[in-house]
Amino acid sequence: MQFQEQTSARIREQIQSSPLAILPLGAVEAHGPHLPLGTDNDLAEELSKRLAKRVNGWVLPTLPYGQVWSLSDFPGSLSVSNETLIRLLTDLGDSLVRQGFRIWVILNAHLGNAVAVKEAARQLYECHPDFRVFYFFYPGTQAAISEVREKPPVHPTYFHACEMETSYMLYLAGEKVDMSQAIDDVPDIPPESEVTPTPWSTFTQSAVLGYATLATREKGERVIETALDRMTEIVLQAKEDLEDLDRG
Repeated sequence: MQFQEQTSARIREQIQSSPLAILPLGAVEAHGPHLPLGTDNDLAEELSKRLAKRVNGWVLPTLPYGQVWSLSDFPGSLSVSNETLIRLLTDLGDSLVRQGFRIWVILNAHLGNAVAVKEAARQLYECHPDFRVFYFFYPGTQAAISEVREKPPVHPTYFHACEMETSYMLYLAGEKVDMSQAIDDVPDIPPESEVTPTPWSTFTQSAVLGYATLATREKGERVIETALDRMTEIVLQAKEDLEDLDRG
């Protein structure tokens, strides 16, 4: 259900019947020669729509900007600070509480947003402890990824425009992928990148971290459906807990 397509005259009653909001959170940044700048937005939107159908939730308008410091010097990348993102998310959360929402899923498709999202959720908890906030970034997918991946990851944490993320796009928004332009780039990522600010332009000129040419729709389906199953399980349990609380 698309929140922004409703009218003010009807929305109050509709929120009462389904007090669950889902925010697609992405970013605008370089994703190699084969994926669009809005890849993370596309992934977040499509995941949110599919999750909403499973849990009867409202899909909010996509928040299309994120913290992309690491790729900020690549053409096309647009970045906001963690502080800006935290403030925006907490303000949105306050608005949702006032509207009557009781569960908020922040469905994030950009790893760089993780710090801000977690801090925003903590701040909202301090102000509204009964307002359940979940922040998801492909949860429960490690085994599925290991099962389908043909090449080892180039980094234990980062994945970007590679075999996996390209596969996710092929499954969720395949019409936006140009596999004829896909490349393999296996950069030498310095170990100190984990402990000091390191722009990605110091170790890659493509913004691809791995083997994009190995991506397939089938791999994407395996991982994405696993993530959706896990998110569905968590959210439905939260809804059940609220119903039990209301019954007293």
